[in-house]
Amino acid sequence: MSAATATRSVLRTEARLFAREPGSLFWVMVSPTVLLVILGLIPSFQEASDDLGGRRVIDLYVPVSVLFALIMSGLQAMPPVLAGYRERGILRRMSTTPVRPGALLTAQLALHAVAALLSALLVIAAGRLAFGVALPENLPGYALALLLAVAGGLALGGAVCAVSRTQKIATAVGSAVFFPTMFTAGVWVPVQAMPDTVQRIVQLTPFGAASQALDTAASGGWPGWAALTVTGVWTVVLTAASVRWFRWQ
Repeated sequence: MSAATATRSVLRTEARLFAREPGSLFWVMVSPTVLLVILGLIPSFQEASDDLGGRRVIDLYVPVSVLFALIMSGLQAMPPVLAGYRERGILRRMSTTPVRPGALLTAQLALHAVAALLSALLVIAAGRLAFGVALPENLPGYALALLLAVAGGLALGGAVCAVSRTQKIATAVGSAVFFPTMFTAGVWVPVQAMPDTVQRIVQLTPFGAASQALDTAASGGWPGWAALTVTGVWTVVLTAASVRWFRWQ
């Protein structure tokens, strides 16, 4: 069995298992859109503000909800699954078969990347249809920023899995990372509405930089190279850490 065939076979199996998990499906695919709709129903969030350059708060929360989808996929959904496979010895047993553990890891990364991207598209569509939020004006820049953010989110999830020996530990570590990541992504307060000093600090984090890049592209500009570089560097560092510390058993 070739590596590509093995990966496709494992991907189909993992996709079926993922589809049977209503909790994961809700938190990854539905909850970001629910968050946007709830916020959009706040009357003041639909009013233009001079402090935001004439934009509305709900306009800022579309990129934030997109990042929320990536956080849920990378931090909350993927690490417990991989850590659970390791804890139950599934990865160790796979190493003795033609299907290598790497095929399972590749399938999980691809599956959660697709889930995050579909959830992001659902958020963008809901923002447009329900609240009249303009579609991203710079589509190539937005796509680049989004793909980098997806890679960063999965790399962060991989690092969490790498340092977590059991499923419970992965859930605990993921939750500990989850809340500060939510803050830097702007879920509690949009990055653009934060004080200048806090903004500068937050934009040095992977999701803070991604939030800035997505917002700039949504407004028609090209994502700043500083924001893209920060997101890319974090992705490389977290990926290297995942590879360094990850154990199959």
